Amino acid sequence: MKIDQGLFKLDFTDHHAVLGLPISADARAVRKRYLAIARRLHPDSMASVSEAEAQRASELLSKWVNPAYEVLSQEKTATEYQVVLKLKGQSLRQVPTAPAVITAAAQTLIKASPVDTAYRQAVNAIAVNQYDQLDQVMAAMGQLSELNLVYLYRTSEGSTPAIKGKPAPTTAPPPTPTTVATAEPTPRPSPTNILESYFKRAQEFERDRDFSRAILEMREALKTYPNSARCHSYLASLYLKAGQNTMARVHAKRALDLKPDDEMAKAVQGRLENSASAPSQSGRPAKTADKGSGGFLGLFGGKKK
Repeated sequence: MKIDQGLFKLDFTDHHAVLGLPISADARAVRKRYLAIARRLHPDSMASVSEAEAQRASELLSKWVNPAYEVLSQEKTATEYQVVLKLKGQSLRQVPTAPAVITAAAQTLIKASPVDTAYRQAVNAIAVNQYDQLDQVMAAMGQLSELNLVYLYRTSEGSTPAIKGKPAPTTAPPPTPTTVATAEPTPRPSPTNILESYFKRAQEFERDRDFSRAILEMREALKTYPNSARCHSYLASLYLKAGQNTMARVHAKRALDLKPDDEMAKAVQGRLENSASAPSQSGRPAKTADKGSGGFLGLFGGKKK
């Protein structure tokens, strides 16, 4: 899946276009939009669609939506990303003509006034239905990225802005395209930060007792980190809380295969073993190792069944 429009055409991944947000969106707007899209692409929402459609939803979430959220939701990577956007805008201003765009909305935005209002309205008009038809999502991303491209061109003044009616100073010539390109690497979050983001979101869902979405986050994490004992053990604990003992057992075993001393995986196995042996103990519920304890052995909490 490749997009050859807007900022994507400049060898740049336009995460705002992926999420259907204006480039000035704050962290709260990013999170709200991400959750709405994740809910739309969740397997539970895809239960009545074809297998191909469900697979498309999964790919959009894992290859586009999640990476976009990884960058825009973290202060450090979001700041770096904004710096690169600013440089892109300055580079666009060095060209004497407006950027070439093919969509009517982007062509209108080139001359629209006030540009901020027109830009936000145009972005919202596309984003509201962006993920309704999954086979049209990529096209919508391209349209949004063209709007972002034009907006950067309209609002960036460059490093030495010209005064209206007068030419720009010539004492500091603008960098050549080659110089700009080499100075603008697309920021990539480190593997550690990406993994921690998965855990953070899963833990937030877990606190809300939304175990299905917490499980989804960790399943997505395992696609990138299949040999992470930490991922497997935490996923096992989530499956146990969701009442899916078979899956809990599978992931606990995998975690212990990778890391034999993993405390969380051991705790899950202990709960599963106690649960399995409870009926044979003279009709009395089995005592569990985590009663009243803290740390990993007490992480499951709740009333005993």
